[in-house]
Formats: sequence, structure tokens, C-alpha cells
Amino acid sequence: MTSRKRSGSGSTKRPKEKVVYIYELLCRGEDPSSESPEFWNEFFLLQPNFEALENEIGKLNSDQLQLVKPNLNTLFQRCIEMLDTEDHPKRLCNSLQTLCSFFYGIFKKSNADPTFNILNEIFGHEKMDEWLKLLMQYCNRILLGDVPENARFMCLKLLQVLVTGTDNVNQNALFEHLMMHSMFDAFVRLLSDPTFRTQHGHDIVILLTILVNYRKHEATNPYVVQLSILADELALNGYGQMISQSLIDFCRQYIQSLNNVQSSSWFSSLSNIVGNMFVSDEGCERVQQIKANNGLLLALYEAVHLNRNFITTLAHTQAESSAPPSPSNTLSLAQPVPDLTNTPIIDITQYPTNLLVAVFQYCSIVMQDNKNESSIANLKLCFLILTCISEDQYANSMMHDNNLTFKVMLHRAQMRHRKLNVDRVGKSQPLAATLLDLLVEFIVSHLMKKFPMELYLLCIGVIHRILCYQKRCRVRLNYPWKELWSALIGLLRFLVNQEQTLVKKCNIFHLSLQVVNIFNLFITYGDTFLATTNSYDELYYELNREEKVFTEIHAMVLRYTTMPDCEYKEDVIKLLNSLVNILAIVKHFQNKIKEWLAEQGLSTPTEEQILDVVRKNYDLTLKLQDSLDQYERYAETPLHTNFFKLMVRDVVNDTRKHIYGYVKEAVSVIPDQEVLLTTSMTSGTAGTANAPTPTTAVPEAKA
Repeated sequence: MTSRKRSGSGSTKRPKEKVVYIYELLCRGEDPSSESPEFWNEFFLLQPNFEALENEIGKLNSDQLQLVKPNLNTLFQRCIEMLDTEDHPKRLCNSLQTLCSFFYGIFKKSNADPTFNILNEIFGHEKMDEWLKLLMQYCNRILLGDVPENARFMCLKLLQVLVTGTDNVNQNALFEHLMMHSMFDAFVRLLSDPTFRTQHGHDIVILLTILVNYRKHEATNPYVVQLSILADELALNGYGQMISQSLIDFCRQYIQSLNNVQSSSWFSSLSNIVGNMFVSDEGCERVQQIKANNGLLLALYEAVHLNRNFITTLAHTQAESSAPPSPSNTLSLAQPVPDLTNTPIIDITQYPTNLLVAVFQYCSIVMQDNKNESSIANLKLCFLILTCISEDQYANSMMHDNNLTFKVMLHRAQMRHRKLNVDRVGKSQPLAATLLDLLVEFIVSHLMKKFPMELYLLCIGVIHRILCYQKRCRVRLNYPWKELWSALIGLLRFLVNQEQTLVKKCNIFHLSLQVVNIFNLFITYGDTFLATTNSYDELYYELNREEKVFTEIHAMVLRYTTMPDCEYKEDVIKLLNSLVNILAIVKHFQNKIKEWLAEQGLSTPTEEQILDVVRKNYDLTLKLQDSLDQYERYAETPLHTNFFKLMVRDVVNDTRKHIYGYVKEAVSVIPDQEVLLTTSMTSGTAGTANAPTPTTAVPEAKA
């Protein structure tokens, strides 16, 4: 006897969905609509299967593509026609989801086969321009119309599918249609509305960021033009809130992770350390979280780089961002009051309150991770943002306003040779002081063999721009400048000590020149921006205390001036000339100090005694150096063009991965309607005479 197989056994194949069955007919070149005029109306009542349509398109070879091209064109056109059925939300949502799957599959096929041209092979007929124009018009209407939110959501996902079709946005043929039929006004209106912004703001900001980077420097991009002149305060605030909310959430997660580590046992901490030793840097969770912020950081860069009006939103308090957890609102009346004596207190001041504060705190976290390329690229983008901000007059006036102070929790890396100054963490001060704290922290914490020269040049450039503003506007910031001077001298010492290694890899003379010129700026113009006269005394004291560093730099520079094959000869000569005043100061005061020590019969003077000698001996003549308060304004091209191409490519790839998951799992909030498809829907097609209803599955055919 043969035993009967149970119906639930693994040998039975899962029945095929009706919609999948129709996809197969379309991709075999058959026309399932030939005998039923209502076929397409009924077809769009079926829930789309994202993965199935994508797979069917991917199976087609070049010969099959030619055969099914009319069907694919028809499917595309019918989807667009259904976008005009706002009175039937089910069809509207299903047509949008079908278009997402349709374009995703075509782009995936195109990327896998470089010879496959999306427009010529699939959309190669004279009416395609008209259909794409109609698609943009319907998308614009859906975004602004009275439609279900899932339809608006799916419409934005469709637009994201279109703009992320190719890794290189300049090679995406559909971008030209997006440029000709701009949707910028619709995006602005959605960002201006608090409700829509909360639901769709992230998608809109990412879309704008990618659209702005299409042929940015090759042709006129309407999105670049419109973003640069946007003056709608509500929209700009909404744009900024999307960015700040993401950065604030990242900072909050980081703080909570630190609290968890501190509260865990030493054994679990040791286990985590050992475990992390065997995990690749690029794959760890922190790196992936940092990389996920590239899109919104790039959006912030585009805003501060293109739009001066956006600067005014940097210090606005972000009222819509979620608040940190509070124990008081997590208890019910029926629960007993727990013992909170050992519970860590959550200080609300440690969380950012506005976009600029969020950026500073975010940078302090990112700069602690310098072992992988993703984090370094992310930090470079942060420094470019800070460069643009430090060049703006309004941003500087806001950051230097003594009446506008903030407590900012800057995170500092644990280092063996220093103790963290806990007293200054979270101190209420102007944002310019916080920015200088951040830059000083970077300088002292990245002196390593794999020296990040480009990041140091950007960091020193931001410091120079801040000082130039203070000199130009005679702003006297109350700041402990000694910390900055010590950090800069430490950097010069490192460059001298590592000269033999670094000079083979990078131009250490150019960086040294930038650092020395900052000291020259203090020496020449310090009376215009230093808060007290004692600051000048402390500056000269530090130069004399560290005179060995400047003497060694001078000796190194003299050595390279005699080398005929030195490739950095121009910077070497400039550095030699820039050292004149510092060496004169050191020589002058060293002689005065020796004379005073001889008179007093002392060998080890105190700091106060040396300062007193300095105050009484300012009788020296210095050389006036030109252009110390001048800098070359930031320009994206040509220096950073390749960097942004790679950054946009990463954002496109990351967005594409997220779209696939969102759309694949998307389920319409409109209840499924029981629709009985008549037999005539497919009666004229071979092999479909007894097609089942949508609620009936089609069994898998045996080979």
C-alpha cells in the first residue's frame, strides 16, 4: 500500500498568487486583457507582489525583452492611468506599488547588463516623454492632494526608486524628466506642514539631496537654483528639524550606550572588548550607524553651502524632536513606586537642543572613531559643513553672541596621557567657544602614524576663519586660549618628531605654515580680539616655554631649503619667512629672562615671575606680515568633487536598500476588497480559460 501524503507536508508547493500568474503571462508576451475591457480595473484591485514582478523582469533576455516590450509599455501606461483614480484609494496605492516594483526591476536589469538601455529598450517610442511628464504631474497631485497617507508615502518611495536607479546619478536617464518637471514646490509645502513633515520629511530631504547633486557643476540644475533662493522660513525650519532629529537620536543612543557600559560588570565589558577584536571595523554597529547619517549630513551640507537663509535656522530650538525618557511618565497608578535610589539620573542638558548643538555633539562622537574609511569620510563631511558655517557672517555673529549660550556635551576620547577635565564638560558658553573646544579636541586626539592630513587642514582652516571674524569685527570671546595654543604647539612638535615618516606621504610644511600663521595672527592682531591684556602675556609665555619646538622647526626648514630636489620648496620658503616674528620673540625674551635670573641669583623661576618679566619687556620690533587675516573662500570644485561623487553614490546605495525593504513589505491600509474576476478576464488567452478569482490561488504547474 502506498501511504497518502499529508496536506501540510513539505512536498506540496505553495499555491501561486493570482497577481503573480498575471505577471508571468505579461512577461511571456501574452495579453491577458484581450477579452475583458475591465481587466485593468480589476487587476489593480489585486495586492501587488514586489518581489515577483522584479524577478520576472530580471529573467528576461534580450530576445525576450523585444517580445514583451509592448506588454511592459502597456503595464507602465495603465499604472499611470490609474494614478488619476483618487476616488479609489485601493487602485491608487496598488498602481504606485506596481510602478515601484516595475522600475526597480528594470533598473536592476539595466545595472546587471550594461548593454541594456532603459529608455531605448523599454520606453523607446515617441510617446514616452508624454507618459513620464504625466507621471510627474500625477505624483505632484498625489503629494499635495487629499489622498490616504499610504498613497503619499508610496508616491515618495516611487520617486526614490527613480532617483536611485543607478549608482552614478549622472547616468540615470530619467533625471532629465525630473529636471524638466520639478517637484520642488510640492516638497516645500510638505516640509512646511508639521503633520506631513513628521510622516514624510525624511524621504523629502533625501530626495532633495540626491536631486541637487545631478550634474551639479555641468549644467543648470533647477533644484540647485530653487534650494539656493528658498526663503520660506517654515520649510527651512522643517528641513533643519529632519536633520537635527536624526543627529539628536544618534547622540541619545550613544549616551545611553555609555550608561549601559558603565552600569555593566567588568566581565561583560571585557567580553565586549574581546568580541570587538574579531569584528571588522566596517561591519560594526557604530560604523553602520554613522554611515546611515551620510544622507542627512549631505543634506545639511547642501543647505549651508547653497542657502544663506538656512543659517538662521541653525540655533532654533527643535521643539518637535522627541524628548529623553522620563521615569515619571512610565508608571501607572496601579503599580507600586519603585526604588530609584540606584537609578542613574538622566540630565536633559546632555541632549542637544538645536541643529548646531547637535552637529557639535555628533562631531565629537564621530571623531573618536578613526580606524575605518567610512567614519573618516563622515568626519570630513562634518568639517566641510563647519567650514561653510565659519565663513558666514550671520553664523559667526550668532555663535559669538554672549547672550546666546548653550550647554553642549562634547564627548572626549579616553587617552593615557591626559585626564578629562570634567568641570568644563557641559559648561554654558557661546557656541564659538564650544566649536573651538571641539577643534582643540580633534587636534590633540589624532596625532597618530596614520596621520589624517586632510582633516587637520580643514580643522585648522575653521580655526583660522573664526579668528579672522573676531579680528575683523573686534569680537572679544572669553575663551581659555592657552588650551588652543598648547594644542597647536603639540601638533608642531608631532610634525617635527615624525618628519622622516610623514614627509614621504604628505606636505607637512603647508600644515605647519597654517599653524604658525595662526600664532602670527595672535601676535599681530591679538589686541583687537583677545579679551584681556593678560592673554598677550600668556601667549608670549607659551612661545618661550616651548621655544625648543620652534627652534627645531626652524632647523628642519633650513635643512630643506638646501635640498634642490625638495618638492615642497615653495611652502618651505613661506614657512621660513613666517617664523621670523616668533623666533624674534623667543630670542628677545630668552635674553631678558637670563638677565633677570642673573640679577636675582635664581635658576628655577616660577610661572608668575616669568610673566612679570614678559610684562616689563615688550620693547621689541616685529615685522608686519601681510594677509594673515585673509583666507581662500571654500569652493567645492575641483578639490572635493570626487569626494562628493563617492558620498552621493553611498547615499544612493543606502537609500535603494531601504526602499526595497519598505516597498516589499508595504501593505495598503485600505481593507482588501473581495473582487470576483470574471472568467472572461483571461478567457481569450492560451492556458487561462479557467482563471480563478483573486481570492483563489493558482497551483504551481508541474514540469
